[in-house]
Amino acid sequence: MSDFFTTQERARYARHFTLPEFGEEGQRKLKQSSVLVIGAGGLGSPLLLYLAAAGVGRIGIVEFDQVDESNLQRQVLYTIGDLGQSKGEVAVRRLRALNPLVEVEHYPTRLSSENALSIFRGYDLVADGTDNFPTRYLVNDACVLSGIPNVYASIFRFEGQVSVFNLLRADGARGPNYRSLFPQPPPPGMVPSCAEGGVLGVLPGIVGSLQASEAIKVLTGIGDPLDGRLFLFDAASFSSRILKIPDTPGPAITELIDYEEFCGLAPSTAVKEIGVQEFFEMRERGVDFQLIDVREPYEVEIAELGGELIPPAEIERSADRIARDKMVVLHCRSGRRSADAVRLLEERFGFDNLYNLRGGILAWADEIDPSMAKY
Repeated sequence: MSDFFTTQERARYARHFTLPEFGEEGQRKLKQSSVLVIGAGGLGSPLLLYLAAAGVGRIGIVEFDQVDESNLQRQVLYTIGDLGQSKGEVAVRRLRALNPLVEVEHYPTRLSSENALSIFRGYDLVADGTDNFPTRYLVNDACVLSGIPNVYASIFRFEGQVSVFNLLRADGARGPNYRSLFPQPPPPGMVPSCAEGGVLGVLPGIVGSLQASEAIKVLTGIGDPLDGRLFLFDAASFSSRILKIPDTPGPAITELIDYEEFCGLAPSTAVKEIGVQEFFEMRERGVDFQLIDVREPYEVEIAELGGELIPPAEIERSADRIARDKMVVLHCRSGRRSADAVRLLEERFGFDNLYNLRGGILAWADEIDPSMAKY
């Protein structure tokens, strides 16, 4: 057994070797294990750092996004010199620099029903660090179909959650999965995203580290993982509690589906849109129109196009502030909230002169004004 580790490995993992409950056998299991991390953002940053530092033999990273300024408040993998670069590529470099003894692979793609099962194949465990419901259900279902445990975590404002789903137990049965806890997603718009609701910068570090701890426990068989339990943490009150998850498989999972539609995010009706280039030219020509910004007030402090602010919660009661006798353009950060607002106003108030600014602030920063902050 002693020949399994090099002298360098023995020096690097010395503190693991000296743990009576861990020792050489625990480190051997880590070295022979593989973990696929979905998302290299707030949760993924500490999660990846600690998995690599601990000596997990092979780490996969599914990440398609780029580093922007707003990430640096909590995503500790990145620095200001990484702005605009691929998160996955930067993460690979950081992890290899931290521990060249581990194998790191990057999948520069958006996880989908078409590619999830093939990407998951060959990994021992999946760690979900995503921030949206369609991907959480996709990760869960792909883990169930692949027979892989799912170490789950989520964060919002001051609160975090951690659990271990689909764990193979000693009796051969599988523990509960995400659908055992949440059989159906919440109604669209009920739970704001972190971009809309905010998140305490240090929270992902706390929760992502707990997620890494659970992953290591599952891989090594050491300790008592959060199988059948949901850990809740509130940083504001510094309190925690553990809830028992129903020991049922939840709805039957036989195939991967359209998760945008399942979560109610696939638009039922299209809306009229205008691109940022066309919008820019329209402003340059002096066309008479009304611009409505449907973001939150704090977002305007970061970047703005000069529109009249009407946050999503105020749209319905502010319909009389919106012109009907000229073109009205609504925008948000990415174009999703403004599209929802256009759809709502058309359906409930009969507007026929509304246009969604496709891509929102992000598209404007990419195509028109690169100096604008992309948050």
